[in-house]
Amino acid sequence: MTKTRAAITAVGGYVPEYKLTNKVLEDMVDTSDEWITSRTGIKERRILKGEGQGTSDMGAAAVEELLKKRGITADEIDLLICCTVTPDLVFPATANIISDKVGAKNAFSFDLMAACSGFLYGLTTASKYVESGQYKKVVVVGADKMSSIIDYTDRTTCIIFGDGGGAALLEPTQEECGIMDSIMKSDGSGRVHLHQKAGGSVKPASHETVDAKEHFVYQEGQAVFKFAVNNMAEVSAEIMERNKLKSGDIRYLVPHQANKRIIDATANRMGVGKEQVMLNIERYGNTTNGTIPLCLWEWENKLKKGDNLILSAFGGGFTWGSIYLKWAYNSAN
Repeated sequence: MTKTRAAITAVGGYVPEYKLTNKVLEDMVDTSDEWITSRTGIKERRILKGEGQGTSDMGAAAVEELLKKRGITADEIDLLICCTVTPDLVFPATANIISDKVGAKNAFSFDLMAACSGFLYGLTTASKYVESGQYKKVVVVGADKMSSIIDYTDRTTCIIFGDGGGAALLEPTQEECGIMDSIMKSDGSGRVHLHQKAGGSVKPASHETVDAKEHFVYQEGQAVFKFAVNNMAEVSAEIMERNKLKSGDIRYLVPHQANKRIIDATANRMGVGKEQVMLNIERYGNTTNGTIPLCLWEWENKLKKGDNLILSAFGGGFTWGSIYLKWAYNSAN
């Protein structure tokens, strides 16, 4: 019996126009271009400007591009999953809002939150709906307006994050391509090192929490870095070993763009060269759920049917994981 797999058949992306450069940050906080670049690899990041603009606007733009590329209409979408840590509202789901904005009237939709690993969690979840035969067209959006939860007086976090998002369409295939394997992991004890202190049910918003700046990202950089280096690298190596893949079999590592040193450590553990690594952190920074789909969007023209990709991420929670994906099409562009 032929196995049905979920294959990515189109990708879309969106980044805002405004560029927040290291030079601008030098005037905002006590930092320097050299300090930021040497520690993170980031030169600039995009920031979503404009009254009433949110994550759904970036997600909708990415979905609309995807639909145009694939030559289908929004009402053909069966399911839309939005992976984000910066939803437009606490409720309804940002996925519901994106669906409304693009006209996906026949889709059910929901949000998925796994911090920077969210897009991989979303792809894995979506693939099961496709593999089961229940749905034919599932869209996974990864998007974040990180500027909405960043303290721009905190030099340890404001240098890292940017805004942006991407989307991928999954469809069934009987060919030897698509999502071949995935490993997802989590460790909730890591929450103490990376979280947002207030705004949830444990500590609802109040004058006191706002005054104390508890609605911004809180990160203990060294603890997060150490855990990320070890676990993102190990899970990437694990999925290669499980599928009997050698470094020469890999066309690209598609890593979460959190820190260039973490990316380098992952590539080294896998034994892949820098020419095999998708890297755009220098231009976009860490867009959280947006990093991996934005990489696929930018590299789409370089990908060929049958290319082996290893997608790898690490995020707050802690969450981490890896997907072995065999690319399903040659770009028409």
